Amino acid sequence: MKALLFAAGRGERMRPLSKVTPKPLLVAGGKRLIEWQLQRLAAAGVRDVIINIAHLAEQFPAALGDGSRYGLRIAYSREGAEPLETGGGMLYALPLLGTAPFLAVNADIFTDFNFAALPADPAGAAELVLVDDPPQHPQGDFGIDPDGRLLPYADSDGATRALTFAGIGVYRPELLHDWLHAAGATTGARATPPRFSLTPLLRAAIARDAVAWRRHTGVWTDVGTPERLAALDASLRA
Repeated sequence: MKALLFAAGRGERMRPLSKVTPKPLLVAGGKRLIEWQLQRLAAAGVRDVIINIAHLAEQFPAALGDGSRYGLRIAYSREGAEPLETGGGMLYALPLLGTAPFLAVNADIFTDFNFAALPADPAGAAELVLVDDPPQHPQGDFGIDPDGRLLPYADSDGATRALTFAGIGVYRPELLHDWLHAAGATTGARATPPRFSLTPLLRAAIARDAVAWRRHTGVWTDVGTPERLAALDASLRA
């Protein structure tokens, strides 16, 4: 199975650090954030990784090379000066990802989740990893009903709790087949190349019961600010 690492964003909340260094290349515990992900992907048996890049793009191949030092083969999906967001970035990377299901992971998270636990052949369009709502995102992303069914919004009718998307999932390329219908009303979706979030596609697939989910209760943090980066670094060094 191939993997896509989302690394193209500008890291607005991580400023001023991200003005000179892309957020995934910032260091915590003696390693770049993205290196923690690369090592976990290699340990899970992944061999081919595509990294989408835009903001300060040339720093990635200079830092990571061809991936051989991690036991991987890295290819770069170069989006240009303007990041294409998660949906547009995934669509743009499809020629590199191929036609089989693939992993996609946010490069700016830190987790002990075992990527090998995700199915190589998901039952539906995707399987997402969810976590308990962190303090910085208490409202959650998706709802769960009493029967454990995933709902498209945290406050969907019938939701008895909400969980947050961990930025980890396995996807079938078919999820993107009707992307314009799901995301066409959003700003940038009709640009060339299109720029849109994956979220409306996931919500549409969840509404037709085409998305599975699992809850991760281990280590996970969205390393979105200098304060959270410093806290992670201190924790790892300790």
